[in-house]
Amino acid sequence: MHIAAFFRLEGVLTTRSTLGAAAWLASNAAGLGERLARLSNVALAAPLSLAGELQVGASRARVTWMGTRGMSEDRLAVLGAEYAERFVVPSLLDEGVELVRAARRRRERVVLISDNIDLIALPVADAVEADDLLCNRLEMRKGRATGRLEAPVIGGAVAGQWARKFAAEHGVDLLASSAYGASDGDSLLLSAIGKPCAVNPDGPLRRLARDHDWPVVNHACAQGGR
Repeated sequence: MHIAAFFRLEGVLTTRSTLGAAAWLASNAAGLGERLARLSNVALAAPLSLAGELQVGASRARVTWMGTRGMSEDRLAVLGAEYAERFVVPSLLDEGVELVRAARRRRERVVLISDNIDLIALPVADAVEADDLLCNRLEMRKGRATGRLEAPVIGGAVAGQWARKFAAEHGVDLLASSAYGASDGDSLLLSAIGKPCAVNPDGPLRRLARDHDWPVVNHACAQGGR
C-alpha cells in the first residue's frame, strides 16, 4: 500500500481565504453595477465564515461562490490563474512548503485538500509539486458559471471523509500516512490519519492537539519526527 501526506491548503500553505478569492473574482466583473451585485452575493458567506468550519462546512463553500454566476468560463480561468499567481503562490507559508518538501523526500504521495476552486488551487498544487488535488469545481452551463459547485462539495470538516475515500480508491495506508491541518475544521481530517500534525493551529485545534498529544509544527515535525 502507498503512504500519503494530506495537506489542508488553507492555513497550512496559505493564509488566503476562499472568501477573499471569491470576492476578488467578483470584483473583476465587467461593470460597476455587476461588480456590486456579485460582491453582495459573496458577502452572504461572511456570517457563515464567522460561525466556524465545524458548524457550516460545505454550506459555506456553496454560498461563497454564488458571485461567479453568469461569468464566462474563459474569464474565470484567466482570473483564477491570475489570482493564484499574484496572491497565493508568492506568499506560500515557509513552514508549509518545507513540510511538503519533507514528505516528498520521504517519497510520500502529496495530496492537497482545499475548499477553493480548481482554477485557483491547481496552480498552487503545481507550485509545490503535489501529486493529487482534492478541491471544488464550479458548475458550468453553456460556457458560463451557474454560481453553484459541482458535487461532491469539499468544505470544512468533510475533508476527513474525502481523505478516507481517496485512500480507499488509491490503496493508501492511512495509519502509516500523515496529515497537516490548521483549524478546528481540520480536526476530523487529522483524526482520520495515523500521523496528524497541527500547523500554526487556531485555538480549538491547538487545544485538541494538546489533548491528543498531536505534534504542533516545528523543526522536528517538518523533518518527519513526532
